[in-house]
Amino acid sequence: MHFLPEKLDQYVVAHSQDEPKLLQQLTRETYQKVLQPIMLSGPYQGRVLSMISKLVRPKTILELGTFTGYATLCLAEGLQSDGIIHTIDINEELIDFQRAYFDRSNHGKQITQHLGSALDIIPALDATFDLVFIDADKPNYVNYFHLIIDQLNAGGIILSDNVLWHGKVIEPLDEKDVSTKAVLAFNKLLKEDDRIETVLLPIRDGLTISRKK
Repeated sequence: MHFLPEKLDQYVVAHSQDEPKLLQQLTRETYQKVLQPIMLSGPYQGRVLSMISKLVRPKTILELGTFTGYATLCLAEGLQSDGIIHTIDINEELIDFQRAYFDRSNHGKQITQHLGSALDIIPALDATFDLVFIDADKPNYVNYFHLIIDQLNAGGIILSDNVLWHGKVIEPLDEKDVSTKAVLAFNKLLKEDDRIETVLLPIRDGLTISRKK
């Protein structure tokens, strides 16, 4: 979803850091072999994630929703040399695909994959986090927030993707639309929870940055 006129959007992309070749290859193979390739973060948002991670310099990252590992690799670029990223996904079929690209990167040994429900895995992780990226099933966004907030270090960052949900957040609500309801509730929670400070950025489908006080 583009909120700028196409030519202006192209200018923004053209004057941002280039997408690394490994990620270009990952994108190409995702479109060739995987259903719903539109779920990729993409080159521009990927550079945004990379930049934020490099500014935070996290020791530990938690990612909810791995897909083919594009955002994982972008976030890993900012890890400290002895840092680790835990990434969780429910799709068993993509595990080997992800690992192949992780191991071709400079961060393969720093990436730990978890297969299963994040609702079950997060409480079992004996770790606190400097950076969290939420990009999974929308109906559980609020549940994920409540699970991770106590494991987020002071000054830690939560990045939440798809918070504009294709523009549906400002359209008349269909009562049967569970995902849109969930995104609306999540956005309200991020705005009102006094443990964090939040800014919503109109980047692609909406990216919220929340900082724990």
